[in-house]
Amino acid sequence: MRLIGTSAFGIRLPIISSGDDLVPLVADHVIKVTEQQKNPLSPGDIVAVTESMVAKAESNFIDISDIAADVRAKFPGGEAGLVYPMLSRNRFLNILKGIAAGVEKLHILLSYPHDEVGNPVMDIDKLDEVEDFFNLRLMQDYDTLVSADDFREVAGAYKLPFTGVDYVELYKSVAPHISVYFSNDPRSILELTPHILVGEIHNRFRTRKRLEKTGAQTVYTLSDIMNKSVNGSGFNEKYGVLGSNLSTDTKLKMFPNDANGFVKKLKNRFKELAGVAPEVMVYGDGAFKDPVCGIWELADPVVSPGHTPRLAGQPSEIKMKLVADTALSGIIGEEKREAVRKMIREKDANPQTFREGTTPRIYADLLGSLADLVSGSGDKGTPVVLIRGYFDSYASD
Repeated sequence: MRLIGTSAFGIRLPIISSGDDLVPLVADHVIKVTEQQKNPLSPGDIVAVTESMVAKAESNFIDISDIAADVRAKFPGGEAGLVYPMLSRNRFLNILKGIAAGVEKLHILLSYPHDEVGNPVMDIDKLDEVEDFFNLRLMQDYDTLVSADDFREVAGAYKLPFTGVDYVELYKSVAPHISVYFSNDPRSILELTPHILVGEIHNRFRTRKRLEKTGAQTVYTLSDIMNKSVNGSGFNEKYGVLGSNLSTDTKLKMFPNDANGFVKKLKNRFKELAGVAPEVMVYGDGAFKDPVCGIWELADPVVSPGHTPRLAGQPSEIKMKLVADTALSGIIGEEKREAVRKMIREKDANPQTFREGTTPRIYADLLGSLADLVSGSGDKGTPVVLIRGYFDSYASD
């Protein structure tokens, strides 16, 4: 019986420069590793490549001035309300600078006690006081919108414990024409302006629909900003500035614009060099929540912006621990092992009737999260992850 199941490990590559031909570089290094291990590639292997390296090779960069030009064209009146932006220096500060440079007046609406992905704006122990304050204001003034000064008079000033950053003050300091407000109803921004830019990542479509239904005249999301090139800049047709990240003080690296094209080329390259075509994916942030700080890691619009078709499927598995303790509870030893293997083979013959639990996860989300954890975001230097044995099961020989 084979004792090793799924394994995943990072592969080191040279430092990538803008415009590098990434396909042969990744393929050559992966094959070299499998040769060193005397374990050649198999069709069931998965090669995961980080999105930042793909975007860099694409030379997909933008400048703050590009964002400003796009925002200016979309909000010609010079005023906008920015609803629920993420609290992040790497992910959003340069975007905010571009937005602010594109308008003469910017109203920022923040949610409490944290933003969409869990970055707090207040001490959670003061939440009851803040909610009582909002409820009293609503009864007195029918007003769901609270200025940053009024909010902080109740909640107090707050710095993130891990970074020491006060995001309310940081965002206000970007430009003198920025004002900050708080409300957990995104429609309250319409008390200030009918021209809205939705800053959310995952809830953007629902919020846009609610704002439009309530009477907003102009509604864009961050996926509409820089979804086309501005004066020869980079862009992302599907996600705009979502998934972008700090590059320099004035530039951002975009989410890769042709991840699926890269995936196809890399898969074909493996076929040419090794005679087999493993699954290939581009991955960004993993979809998991940090148990200490409570922040949800997924700041990208998707875990994987590009992957081979098989990775769009969902796991179809039996719950071995449940089966072993229930349906097969009266069997022991080798007989139980063979009974489990038989159940797995029967499931494989009719996979539509089985799902792992009730969570509708797809392979790309699971594998992208695994790759993100393996590669990390620091100094490991392993932007490629090779995952092996993932599609095997207890019934595999």
